[in-house]
Amino acid sequence: MTTSDKDARFALWVLFGINLLNFFDRTLGSALVEPIRREFGLTDQQVGLASTTFVVAYAIVGLPLGRLADTRDRTRLSAIGVAFWSVLTAFGGAVWSYGSMLTARVGVGLGEAVCAPAGQSLIGDYFPAHRRSRALALFMAGLPIGIFCAYLFAGAVAARFGWRAVMFAACVPGLVMAGLALRMREPARGATEATTGAQVAVTRTPFRDLARIRTLWWIVASGATYNFHAYATNSFNTAFLMRFHGLDLRQAGQASSISLGLVGLIGLFIGGTLGDRLRAWRPNGRLLLAASGFLVAAPCAYLALRQPAGQVLPYVGLMSVMTASSYIYYATVYSALQDVVEPRLRGASVALYFFAMYLLGAAFGPVIVGTLSDWLAAAAMHAAGATAMSDAFRAAGLHRAMYVIPVVLLVTAFVLLAAARTVGPDMERMQARFKASFR
Repeated sequence: MTTSDKDARFALWVLFGINLLNFFDRTLGSALVEPIRREFGLTDQQVGLASTTFVVAYAIVGLPLGRLADTRDRTRLSAIGVAFWSVLTAFGGAVWSYGSMLTARVGVGLGEAVCAPAGQSLIGDYFPAHRRSRALALFMAGLPIGIFCAYLFAGAVAARFGWRAVMFAACVPGLVMAGLALRMREPARGATEATTGAQVAVTRTPFRDLARIRTLWWIVASGATYNFHAYATNSFNTAFLMRFHGLDLRQAGQASSISLGLVGLIGLFIGGTLGDRLRAWRPNGRLLLAASGFLVAAPCAYLALRQPAGQVLPYVGLMSVMTASSYIYYATVYSALQDVVEPRLRGASVALYFFAMYLLGAAFGPVIVGTLSDWLAAAAMHAAGATAMSDAFRAAGLHRAMYVIPVVLLVTAFVLLAAARTVGPDMERMQARFKASFR
């Protein structure tokens, strides 16, 4: 193994660890939603707004941080980001009101915004195109494992020590990963592309150049629809299991940790293994695989919501298939994004992608489903002739609101099929632009 291979492997494992904590820390609010809601007397709309606040902060600051990832040391940016959001996660355990909780979530979002642009840009320069799906699959394995650990850890610790202790404990591993990030070596930009040995020119008009890539806009649209589903589901799945299926916090956390977290590794393995092979077979192979995953995920989500109250195992099983199928997205679509964007623009492209998918998708998912849940719960209460809200009405409202999710999953499949039609020509143009950018 060469020194560069060792550097790449070490960096990939560090970036995996940072990404794991990225999703671990952001999921804690969803895992603890019911005890937090009860302590502060929140509505589902306010619960959704807390997630939206995080997302908006993440998206807005992500654009300048993505540009920094194209011009500054990405290893230092990663270290600063993980340290910052870890401290703000701990602050989340000391909040005293709904307003202070929103402030803590904003801080976590600001720190986490550096993770994806810097991490994906580094991976693009550590690994050549024919190995990139597998590398990104490992990097994105931090997502399901982080979610799995968050739900499992939060449910167990909160049941014994209270929800605030969970936030305090989550700070420590982030500071450790910040130290490890400083030991990564910064690779040369474009080091793994076909053309080497020259200096890559830096563009002064990155977003204008990106606007010309048709596939990028389809991928951005897919990110918006997919993250609408992902953040809505993660925000309310534990609450749904507790209200509708009657589980306690620990049981609901265990069910969510598997059905929304651990099984995602299956999808990442499929995407990482088949994605590179299908790209060699045809340029749009990765995107066709991703679209197929959503054509499976959508009916599974619908059938899961059709399960009667108390049928926990069928619900968890169907949601697990939904999660595994949809996680193919990360290894395939993220790789396709790097296929059509030249190295000098990768940080900016990831930031633009995250900006749009969070503001247009993730920001709306939780608050729309939460608002629908409140409205439908009130409708159920009035239909029953009651004058006071109860957990039964809240369960009915949330159940009906979550039927938005399979619809959005189906839309994502068709958006990816549209992207598959443009990716081949855009890949050819990327290689031509990349060669022309050398001086």
